[in-house]
Amino acid sequence: MTAPKISFEFFPPQTIEASFRLWDTVQTLAPLDPRFVSVTYGAGGTTRDLTREAVAALHKSSGLRVAAHLTCVNATRDETLGIARDFAAAGVRDIVALRGDPPKGTGAFVPHADGFANSVDLISALRTAGDFTIRVGAYPDTHPEAASAAADIDWLKAKLDAGADEALTQFFFEAETFFRFRDACDKAGIDAARITPGILPIENWKGASRFARNCGTVIPQWLEDAFETALRDGREDLLATAVCAELCSDLIDGGVERLHFYTLNRPELTRDVCHALGVTPRVSLKNVA
Repeated sequence: MTAPKISFEFFPPQTIEASFRLWDTVQTLAPLDPRFVSVTYGAGGTTRDLTREAVAALHKSSGLRVAAHLTCVNATRDETLGIARDFAAAGVRDIVALRGDPPKGTGAFVPHADGFANSVDLISALRTAGDFTIRVGAYPDTHPEAASAAADIDWLKAKLDAGADEALTQFFFEAETFFRFRDACDKAGIDAARITPGILPIENWKGASRFARNCGTVIPQWLEDAFETALRDGREDLLATAVCAELCSDLIDGGVERLHFYTLNRPELTRDVCHALGVTPRVSLKNVA
């Protein structure tokens, strides 16, 4: 099995303790030589400033290629493009362009009166605003707001046609879910090589299953049963590693060459899975005799 190319998602810290945890996460995973790392926005753009600060700090201090999340929520077009220009001025030219979720408890997404209507509008503007590498979201389990699976794929094609370079999928729990999605994208005229599966190592089953239900990810019954037993027997960490490594291995066997890990700023399980897949730390030249 050929080791995959990998990337990682982090979220911006909101406390001093969380800042140390983010830095520990970066220090743990950076030696695995990721293609890039991304830093998220909170719902409703609530961590916009924290994201900018984290992106700038990581870009300056880590040596990693850093991608900044950028959304359409609660901002004018000028404000959003101003943030993108600030990123570019700081040397960050990778953007994960998303519509974004509205603030919790506010109902459905409503565009700002002077803002971008949706992610396609944002992508089109970014493509003309600067030399950015643009990544977007994709949904192997249909997005909860999509009219249908076919409409969801049509929207993904519109984002790629608008200028996006790569799609990072929402997480899923079975390789066949991704393969069905990849085949449907291929039939719709989307180059499957531009779609990178998103992987969620299950650090906490209750949290992961709640997250899955909120975003429309299907939870197979066998996985529910396995974690129920593992939690009772105190083997949840072993099960989480095995399940994630097997999912990734199945994807690689099916022709996948890149994986994007949602780390939740807890790096140990992600690191262990990467090691199991043959992704090993770089050897520092100064340590070579």
